[in-house]
Amino acid sequence: MHTHEIAAFYKFQRIADPVDLRDRLHAICEKAGARGILLVAKEGINGTLAVERGGIANLVENICREAGITELTPRFSFDDEMPFLRLKVRLKKEIVTISAPEADPTALVGTYVAPQDWNALISDPDVVLLDTRNDYEVKIGTFKGAIDPETRSFSEFPRYVQTHLDPTKHKKVAMFCTGGIRCEKASSYMLAHGFEEVFHLQGGILNYLEKVPPEESLWEGGCFVFDRRVAVGSGLEPLDLDLCYGCRTPLTDEDRLSEEFEEGVSCPHCASLMTPAQKASSRERHRQTLLAEARGENHLGPRFREGA
Repeated sequence: MHTHEIAAFYKFQRIADPVDLRDRLHAICEKAGARGILLVAKEGINGTLAVERGGIANLVENICREAGITELTPRFSFDDEMPFLRLKVRLKKEIVTISAPEADPTALVGTYVAPQDWNALISDPDVVLLDTRNDYEVKIGTFKGAIDPETRSFSEFPRYVQTHLDPTKHKKVAMFCTGGIRCEKASSYMLAHGFEEVFHLQGGILNYLEKVPPEESLWEGGCFVFDRRVAVGSGLEPLDLDLCYGCRTPLTDEDRLSEEFEEGVSCPHCASLMTPAQKASSRERHRQTLLAEARGENHLGPRFREGA
């Protein structure tokens, strides 16, 4: 039986005093012994938190009560170890950054499509299927036939739409992301710019992998997640993948064979971008991590820089 529970959730809802809510939610998470990331903004909350088994339901309930949220659909998963190193409760301008004020899911959002109806939608030849995630996420898995916008950050998505899509030609657009949050913003943006029929996968890839049996799945590869598990597959089971310590890019066998790959330091995607001082710091961190693991300890020099 897995020893830790993980909840990934978000909610677009107007928050009157984000600073005060941030402080109150931090206290709740600390009391529960939670680790992970929780973002708070005027437009809502977004988080992935982990606790020891048996405590996640109570933690989510307390967060909802404190934030005044009446409807929340978390995605639950499990792991044999704590997937995060520390707790971070941060105040943000947006809970997912698109930098387009017209993208307001509290006012306008696309049509939600349940996982059991998703296959039929994306099998329609008239549907443009968009993966709204970043390039390093798409690299390890996506839906068959999906378009990769090749964005390095979600804030680049509006530019992709402006240069590659036309509401007069692309009548039906379906999109997906890890847990659903980016699609809320992306669909709102596209509707605000004249696209008529915009659909998105309810609960994101995680919900699909949890609900749709492997034999029926149109998903190919793994789904990147922002914690030590790196990626999950059908049933949200962790996959055997690893990340570069320097840039978080999922590592392939080819990457590991490259002369630019250095365990715990860098890979072909980031080696040329790191200064000698950064590489030296990473080498020392990696050395300390290995020493701690040899002693059976959990070294807090981060093996993974948590993100959202």
